[in-house]
Amino acid sequence: MKFRSLAVAAVAALSLTALAACGSSDDTKDSAADSGPKTIDVWLMKGSVSDDFLKRFEAGFAADHPDIKANVQIQEWNGIGPKIIGALASKDAPDVIEVGNTQVAQYSASGGVKDLTDKKSDLKGDDWIEGLAGPGLYEGKQFGIPYYAANRVVVYRKDLFAAAKVAPPKTREEWLSTTAKLNTGGNQGIYLPGQNFYVLSGFIWDEGGDLAVKDGDQWKGALETPEALKGMDFYKQIQALGKGPKDSDEAKPTQTDVFAQGKVAQMIAVPGAAELIAQANPALKDKLGFFPIPGKTADKPGAVFTGGSDLIIPEASADQDAAYTFIKELAGEKWQTDLAKTMKYVPNRTSLAASVGSDEGVAAMAAGAANGKATPNSPNWAAVEAKNPIKEYQTKVLTGGDPAAAAKAADAIITQALNTK
Repeated sequence: MKFRSLAVAAVAALSLTALAACGSSDDTKDSAADSGPKTIDVWLMKGSVSDDFLKRFEAGFAADHPDIKANVQIQEWNGIGPKIIGALASKDAPDVIEVGNTQVAQYSASGGVKDLTDKKSDLKGDDWIEGLAGPGLYEGKQFGIPYYAANRVVVYRKDLFAAAKVAPPKTREEWLSTTAKLNTGGNQGIYLPGQNFYVLSGFIWDEGGDLAVKDGDQWKGALETPEALKGMDFYKQIQALGKGPKDSDEAKPTQTDVFAQGKVAQMIAVPGAAELIAQANPALKDKLGFFPIPGKTADKPGAVFTGGSDLIIPEASADQDAAYTFIKELAGEKWQTDLAKTMKYVPNRTSLAASVGSDEGVAAMAAGAANGKATPNSPNWAAVEAKNPIKEYQTKVLTGGDPAAAAKAADAIITQALNTK
């Protein structure tokens, strides 16, 4: 996911190591069980934890659970999908695996993931943020346990806002008015490329719509619904207040590079993008601020796509009880609070939002996460993003095409992809 790549790059270039140098074969595990602590193998993804956090967690986990030895192996995101699918089909899978939240349905559909529905209460599941908890469900059962989240906010120029005598807006209407006032003197009020479909998703969700819905056993695209069309209409209005391209996404050109040129007042990105802007243009380092994407009313921020990770236990795990103990610790209040402060993530529980501390960007992200959602929970959603008819739909509308006709065409592709066996 481009979103995840940006989030990881913006946090830091991390060099991650394992908690313990133990073998992962059945013989090694059996030997460890006979001579001392049980050994579990854990796959965490590159960028999800820092060396310092991992060392603290190692010491804490070892002290609290001397009967379990966790062998953490850091995995690369590139190519991880086939590797996990292979592991889930094997007889020697890791005991715990970190997966992208929108990937849980795909892996669960294989039958190789343990159902953890009965653990939800023990893990304070009623307090989980929806953008992680929802994707962790598959066919009404909880397979993925929320780990951490990140989402987009508005990154803005404090000096340009001050010069225009405007404040961060609280509602969509205020946002349009504020952006128009900033769109003067050669500056772009906002830089929003035409094909950022994750941002569009939030506007659609705010209207009560979705990208696709399930009708019985079948999925169907939902871009042609009145609610989704309203979301696209707002996207068109706010996008027109800048000079973003209508036929490409935030990577072409890289939007942080565009912002760093000094002529953009706002853009929508994860907070870590500010670090990339400052690297490209150090003069902007102390001029950047953050606020949640505005919603339709002042009492609730706009809906946002929640990126992040869940934790799963393979059915082939040699010790599912020890694996669950590991997940309970990593997903629990103590380590979630530490992780949020260390990595500038949103913790997995709404009640822990205050744990992000005083960091302005993360505070804005946490506020938005309260209204976070995820893409349709289908094992085939990856096939939709591979074809990405939503991006083509956006371009057609932004270049003067009929919204309903363009939405209908995109829905047909989405429907076919989601219902392909």
